[in-house]
Amino acid sequence: MYPFLRMFKELARARRMPELGLFDTHVSHHLCWPWDLDPWVELNNGRTLTLYDLGRLPLGARTGLHRVLKAKGWGMTVAGSSVRYRRRVTMFSRLTTYSHCLGWDARFLYTEQSMWTGEDCASQVLIRSAIVGSTNGARTGIVPPSELAVALGAAPESPPLPDWVEAWIAAEATRPWPPRR
Repeated sequence: MYPFLRMFKELARARRMPELGLFDTHVSHHLCWPWDLDPWVELNNGRTLTLYDLGRLPLGARTGLHRVLKAKGWGMTVAGSSVRYRRRVTMFSRLTTYSHCLGWDARFLYTEQSMWTGEDCASQVLIRSAIVGSTNGARTGIVPPSELAVALGAAPESPPLPDWVEAWIAAEATRPWPPRR
């Protein structure tokens, strides 16, 4: 089950924190609870993505993203992700998550997040998000991220995406869709 209580706690905490610029970093702190574990007694890979949600949602609140989405009637969805796992996270580990926007292309917004146990990086994720529009309940498709940037008071041009992100985008473009059954 999704950890709604943790989500509400993180969003309430974010409301009391200073606003952030579009490219600033939100830092959040989490604990690996027993219900976050897999059969090997380490942080479940699916729960890892959920904990990253608990870093991205407050980032959106602090940058004004949520306010703009609500005002425009837009939504947001994860359109791709790539996770790199490097260290085990065990029960009661204290985690620090860093979340920040890297930039965008014509269709998607890219966010980088990393999860740390002390001085060790346990994992890192690249999230590709789509802003989706609707009018009177009818879907209108993907909203160009440049429109979101302007609504947030930023320039419509993204800063250059890091080379590794560009390489990931290019690799994803070669992936067949639909996949083989």
